[in-house]
Amino acid sequence: MIADLIPVIIPAAGTGRRMKADIPKQYLKIHGKTVLEHTVSQLLSHPATGQIIVAVSDDDPYFERLTVAGHPEVKRVSGGKERSDTVLNALAALPEKLQSGWVMVHDAARPCVRHEDISRLVDGISEQDCGGILAVPVRDTMKRSVQTCLIEHTVDRVGLWHALTPQLFQVPALYEALSLAKANGIVVTDESSAMEWKGYHPKLITGHADNIKITQPEDLALAAFYLNRDEE
Repeated sequence: MIADLIPVIIPAAGTGRRMKADIPKQYLKIHGKTVLEHTVSQLLSHPATGQIIVAVSDDDPYFERLTVAGHPEVKRVSGGKERSDTVLNALAALPEKLQSGWVMVHDAARPCVRHEDISRLVDGISEQDCGGILAVPVRDTMKRSVQTCLIEHTVDRVGLWHALTPQLFQVPALYEALSLAKANGIVVTDESSAMEWKGYHPKLITGHADNIKITQPEDLALAAFYLNRDEE
């Protein structure tokens, strides 16, 4: 279990092209608040988290209009071209006193993460671990395609997990892994994949499947349902 307050990085520099919206998906609204506001508020209200660092593009005109932008524990930093660049920028922006500690990284488009899952992640990681991630076991039958719509074979789902966020790692190790992966041209899709490439074996902490990532237009309605349920 980690005792100190943990800073949280939220990469929010993406455009979310698959949403087919006029604005980035993190600024679409659910129940009168943007997706990003829901996400930041959920993280701010957890007792284990400290400063929230939101990494957005330099030409982002939306973030400063949000109520959470003025919160004393919320800091804006410049994002990068790729997610790994964005996280590296945010890690470099951490105050010096936090550079040797732990950090969470959480997707901007996951507003439905439960407090109990964040607690489970924090409680499940010890100071001796390299870190860990929230995840859920794969339940569906998995297929691999040989072409766009043709099945090559069925993938054995035993041992397969859906990776979620937050992901929790020690700052120096994560910074080194992301930096070296970038220098070697390694494509990483989340923080854990950089740590895995470096030779670490992060822990899998079971979370809830309702911690969805808003990616497609229909995800907004599902997120609205989950958020409304949590508020009742």
